[in-house]
Amino acid sequence: MAETGLHCIPAPSPLARGFQRAPVCGTGRGPGAVHLSTFYPVVSSPNHNGITVNRSVNPVHRTFFLAAHSCMHAASKGHHSLPPASRRASPAASCSSKIHSIRSSPLGTQSGFNRFDPLSSTTLTAAKPGQFSKLRGRFRTKAVSTETDEGVDEKSEQGDELPIEVVDGAEAVLKGDGLPKRWVIVGLCFTAFLLCNMDRVNMSIAILPMSQDYGWDSQTVGVVQSSFFWGYLLTQVAGGVWADRIGGKKVLGFGVVWWSVATVLTPFAAKLGLPALLAARACMGVGEGVAMPAMNNLLARWVPKTERSRALALVYSGMYLGSVTGLGISPSFIHQFGWPSVFYSFGSLGAVWAVVWSRNAYSTPFDDPNISQSEKDYISQNVVKSSKVQKIPWRLLLSKPPVWAIISCHFCHNWGTFILLTWMPTYYHDVLGFNLTESGIYSVLPWLTMAVCSNTGGWIADTLVSRGYSITFVRKAMQSIGFLGPALCLSQLSSIHDPKLAVLCMMLSQGSDAFSQSGLYSNHQDIGPRYSGVLLGMSNTAGVLAGVLGTAATGYILQNGSWDEVFTVAVGLYLVGTVIWNVFATGEKIFD
Repeated sequence: MAETGLHCIPAPSPLARGFQRAPVCGTGRGPGAVHLSTFYPVVSSPNHNGITVNRSVNPVHRTFFLAAHSCMHAASKGHHSLPPASRRASPAASCSSKIHSIRSSPLGTQSGFNRFDPLSSTTLTAAKPGQFSKLRGRFRTKAVSTETDEGVDEKSEQGDELPIEVVDGAEAVLKGDGLPKRWVIVGLCFTAFLLCNMDRVNMSIAILPMSQDYGWDSQTVGVVQSSFFWGYLLTQVAGGVWADRIGGKKVLGFGVVWWSVATVLTPFAAKLGLPALLAARACMGVGEGVAMPAMNNLLARWVPKTERSRALALVYSGMYLGSVTGLGISPSFIHQFGWPSVFYSFGSLGAVWAVVWSRNAYSTPFDDPNISQSEKDYISQNVVKSSKVQKIPWRLLLSKPPVWAIISCHFCHNWGTFILLTWMPTYYHDVLGFNLTESGIYSVLPWLTMAVCSNTGGWIADTLVSRGYSITFVRKAMQSIGFLGPALCLSQLSSIHDPKLAVLCMMLSQGSDAFSQSGLYSNHQDIGPRYSGVLLGMSNTAGVLAGVLGTAATGYILQNGSWDEVFTVAVGLYLVGTVIWNVFATGEKIFD
């Protein structure tokens, strides 16, 4: 049964003198729905209040639209003149019967009323009397008087507003006040990742006064810095399995609370001794390790594919902005209140987030009692509705070349990314001659560039998908930029001697790298939305290993060679990743 309701696109400006594009109207989605899409002459220019179809020369179009319009308007007002049966039925259902008589007539069929394009439409929906939504657009009705097929004369008053629902390129802006619920989930995930990197990078600043207070040498500092990755590696796959089995809400909520508590306890652990501090940092890694797989699980169930790249790019940009925020405000906090303050203040923010998350988040839109039915229907038509995973088909997952393409390319990608983000201040100081303050300031710029380019790439990717380009093409194009851009920029660094140009080159490298959020990082949900959490856990394990090995290898190379050799290895892996990705990756779903 097709969904009922009157769907229309408001008539735009006249296309030519004496002509106006007709509103695209329909009474539902799917087979048998009513559709009106044509150009027709009008007697005069459109009224400033909007719809002028009552002036249409085409009597069929005029009869169709006015009957439907007046019926929906009366129904939305609870009009007493509607027959009792119509008043008892839903407004859309009662009006559907009126439109059906026009649609099924020979003249109506010849006019193409039995077609409807579910994309790019505006829906006139009935509401309770006096209840109107606040949206980007509304129909403002014109005073019309027409006789319906039941002989009831309906009159709409000048300036009355009807609530609408806009679907633009398969993206619904749904009726009801405020932001669509799926974007509330995306926003909360963005905030979680903002806190994630704030809590992670504060140690890179606090380690300087901590090492002075406790008399740590460089080797001990390195052990403290790396202890985070012990726990982080441990829960990548486990976090994905938990999210796919019990739901992303519980797993992400656990992760944020766990790492926030570990952050707050860090100063106390440091006073107890080095083993306690290493345990606290590893526990923090355990919490942050489940965050990415859990987020991926959530977005696979909440966000349609035409919005997926933007949603993921926004969430990942939270990590970049978290690094900017943490690096930017930690020095002033330490200077004013001492190094423990960054752990107390940053960690306490997780408690605030957890309260908001527990009250507003759900693992799927079908678990959410507050989401509108129209948004739930839209999501269900554009994402995979699946039950929680009881058993992970490991052999099946590991037998598919696209899965290995994700895993290997995640390794290639993170090798270069972790090297740049970990060793960038050292490169600025030793090679470009910046002092420590300047190195810190210039280290922020690539993070800002990544935040901007990540969202830009997401918008481009979703636009291409909505315009009919295959997901496979879009994912390969975005990731090719994410690989070849950094490869090109890093290959030029050895020949650049101007410090400002070198910083610009580094910004371009990381900016193009951020396009990977719309390529590699979106692909888990494409090929296996039901197992997206565990797929990301598997690939991110390879990515973390690349970061650990790449960081250590860079130190070894610099002791025995030069920065040119460091960049050559990274460029080589970027090129290998490009080949693997374009040969084996796909945007098609390969797992049910």
